[in-house]
Amino acid sequence: MADRASSDNPRVQAQLDRLARLSPGRDILGLERISDLLGRLGNPERALPPVLHVAGTNGKGSTCAFLRAALEAAGLNVHAYTSPHLVRFNERIRLAGRLIADEALAEILAEVFEAAGEMELSFFEATTAAAFLAFARTPADACIVEVGLGGRLDATNVIEAPLVCGIAQLGHDHHFFLGDTLEGIAAEKAGIAKPGAPLVTLAYPDALEAVIRDRAEAAGAIWLPRGRAWHAELRDDRLHYGDRDGSLDLPLPRLAGEHQAVNAALAVAMLRHQSRLIVPEAALRAAMGWAEWPARLQTLSPGPVRDLLPRDAELWLDGAHNPAAARAVADHFRGAVPAGRPFHMLFGLVVNKDAAGVLHPFRGRDVTVHTIPVPGHEHHSPEALAAVAREAGLSALPAAGVEDALRWIARHADRAHPPVVLIMGSLYLAGNVLKANGEEPE
Repeated sequence: MADRASSDNPRVQAQLDRLARLSPGRDILGLERISDLLGRLGNPERALPPVLHVAGTNGKGSTCAFLRAALEAAGLNVHAYTSPHLVRFNERIRLAGRLIADEALAEILAEVFEAAGEMELSFFEATTAAAFLAFARTPADACIVEVGLGGRLDATNVIEAPLVCGIAQLGHDHHFFLGDTLEGIAAEKAGIAKPGAPLVTLAYPDALEAVIRDRAEAAGAIWLPRGRAWHAELRDDRLHYGDRDGSLDLPLPRLAGEHQAVNAALAVAMLRHQSRLIVPEAALRAAMGWAEWPARLQTLSPGPVRDLLPRDAELWLDGAHNPAAARAVADHFRGAVPAGRPFHMLFGLVVNKDAAGVLHPFRGRDVTVHTIPVPGHEHHSPEALAAVAREAGLSALPAAGVEDALRWIARHADRAHPPVVLIMGSLYLAGNVLKANGEEPE
C-alpha cells in the first residue's frame, strides 16, 4: 500500500498533489529511477555527511532515534531521514536537528519534480530525492538514513559509501515485495552492505546469519553480529554492553519495552564500530534518556483523546502492525497491567496487513479488543477484525472509531480499578490519534 500525505500549507499541498499525479499509486522497488533522478539533480547523495544506514523489519526507526540522540548529545549536528510520517510529511526530513520547514519543503519538492519531468516516481523515491538534496545543501556532521522497504532495492540504497550500516530485528512483513521466507527477507535487508563498511547486526537464527554473512562477504563489508563482535544484556535494570574496546554500564532507555534496550544496544554498537564520529560514553548514557520515537509504547498526555478516559486510567499508543512488533508489545503488557485492572485494546489495521498474525501474541490474554477503522485508508472492517479476534479467543467489540471506543470504556470503568488502554495497529491510525490529542511530533 503506497504512502500518501496532506499538508495544511498550500505550497506544500500543491507539491504533494503534483506527486500524486506523477506517482503510480503503489510501492515500487528498484534503483534505476532514483539513480536517474538523482543524476538529474547533480547526485546529491554523493555530497552527504557521513551516513549511518539502518535496515530491519522492526526497530529500525527506534535505532535511528537512539543514534540521533547519541550524536546530538555528543554535540554534533545530525540530519535524519525516516519513514513513515505520523502527522506531517515534514517528519521524514530532519535538517541538522530540526524538521524541514514548510517553505523549504515546498521549494525542494518543486525542484525534484522539475528535474523529474515526465518520470513515473513512487512517493518514496520522490521523498528520498528531496531529502538527499536538502541534506547535501545543509551543513551537518552526520546523516542517519532509515531504509524504507527491504534494503537491496530500496531507494536509499544508492548511498555508495556509508560510514556504518545496521540491521535491526527481522520478521515477516511486506510479503509481496520481500517474499514469504525469513531467509529471503534477510537477504534483502543485507543488501545495504557496502565495501569496507561495518555491517552491525543483531543475533539471528543460524540460517539467517548464514545469509547475512554471505551477503556481507560478497559486498566486501565487515560483518559484526551481536554475540560475537559485540554483546549486550539487560541485568539489574541496566544495559550492559561490551565489545573489543571495553564494556559499558548504561541506564535502560526511557522508551518502554525490553525490545527498546536491544535497539539502543544496536545503535551503541554502530557508533562504537566506526571511528570518524567521536561519541563519548557520556553521550551514549544521555541517549538512553533523550531518545524519543512517537507511537512506540507511548503514553499519551492529557488532551482531547486522553481526557475521554477517567483521570487514573492509562492510555498507550503503539504502531505495531506486524506479528513481530505485536509480540514485543504483548510481552511488555504482561508486566505492565496491574492485577485487577481491566485491559482494553483499540485495534485498527490497513487491509494488506496480517490481522490474525498481529493478534496472535495476545491469545489467552484477559483483554477486550475494540476493533476500529483506519480513517482515510483501506482497512479491515471493524466487524472482520472482531471476528479474527474472537477466533483468537479474545473478547471483541466493533466500534465506530477511537472516540466511540474510549467513551464505551469510560462508561464501564470502575473507579477503584481504572483501565489500562492500548491503541495499536496501523501507524496511520497512530498519527490520527496523535494529531487529535495535540501531540504532533516535533
